[in-house]
Amino acid sequence: MNDRTDDARAAENPADFALESFVPYRLSLLSNTVSEGIAATYRDAHGLSVTEWRVVAILGRFAGLTASDVMARGAMDKVAVSRAVGRLESRDLVRRTAHASDGRRMVLKLSRAGVRLFNQVVPRARDYERRLLEALSGGERAELDRLLDKLQRGADALDGGDDLTA
Repeated sequence: MNDRTDDARAAENPADFALESFVPYRLSLLSNTVSEGIAATYRDAHGLSVTEWRVVAILGRFAGLTASDVMARGAMDKVAVSRAVGRLESRDLVRRTAHASDGRRMVLKLSRAGVRLFNQVVPRARDYERRLLEALSGGERAELDRLLDKLQRGADALDGGDDLTA
């Protein structure tokens, strides 16, 4: 039988559904495993949660974003970003300032301490990534990048989301 027929049959009979081979499930497991592994890098040394690190990493790469921009770039929900920003602000790692042309909007930037933190964590995060990717050859890494980009575009099209990777 071809893949299309197998897929159609599985869709018709939920009992044939194999969660362990379901791509969204596998991607979620991988994401959680990698996130937990790298979280130790900044949680133990700097007391940051996953969400707090994502906010720091996004602002370290794209300074001067609004909370909505951070939410979109990090695929995080409003409450999680708001709480993370509040905790980071209380630790003097992030600063809020009024937008130059629209005083109602607040712009987020890393403080000097936030920049120092970012600069300390990034080499460790990159080392984790390097060790993770050692399982792949150079060609496989390039193929993985290509496939991840392609899957992201496909997921964005299905969800009607914006493609922030372009």
